Amino acid sequence: MKIIHILFYFIFFSFTISHASINDFCVANLKASYTLSGYPCKALANITSDDFVFHGFVAANTSNSFKLGITTASVANFPALNGLGISAMRVNIDEGGFAPMHTHPGSTELIIVVQGEITVEFVTPTSFYSKALKSGDLFVIPQGMLHFVVNSGKGTAAGFAAYSNENPTVQQLDLLLFANKLPSNLIAQTTLLDLDQVKKLKAHFGGSG
Repeated sequence: MKIIHILFYFIFFSFTISHASINDFCVANLKASYTLSGYPCKALANITSDDFVFHGFVAANTSNSFKLGITTASVANFPALNGLGISAMRVNIDEGGFAPMHTHPGSTELIIVVQGEITVEFVTPTSFYSKALKSGDLFVIPQGMLHFVVNSGKGTAAGFAAYSNENPTVQQLDLLLFANKLPSNLIAQTTLLDLDQVKKLKAHFGGSG
């Protein structure tokens, strides 16, 4: 009976483990479908040194409502990250800009400041944790915590973020609330916001209702 249990657990974990955990690495075949264990591996004979290099980490445009520019390096554009449980982002925030309240449900985030000053804060049901960071400082945001980032200094702030997921997701509070077709009166009722303000924000973020 014990052998049957061992075989069961072996089979179970063999289906839940990622491709990269079985192999030393698994460069993604982006032409195939994404699965719970990542993308299938690119044929070893077709892998070159170029697969392990990402050239697109340039400063992104900050001409938007948040004065925020982000450039991501995830499995979707850097296939070598497949199954490795890591990804990165370059962030530029103009003076007065910010990254609005959001969460990464499946990822811990590590923020590294390289220019200027930013203030980072994450909140829990019972407290909040906030710090003004300057060049060389790091700040970690535990998985799933609601947080925001503000340029609290002069001039442009810049930094990088690393995530414990090769394909991190983001849920941005402003977009969840106002870039949708939910009736404005219901949003006003459930958030205690003024109805006119809800309609103004919906118009700004492309929502309706």
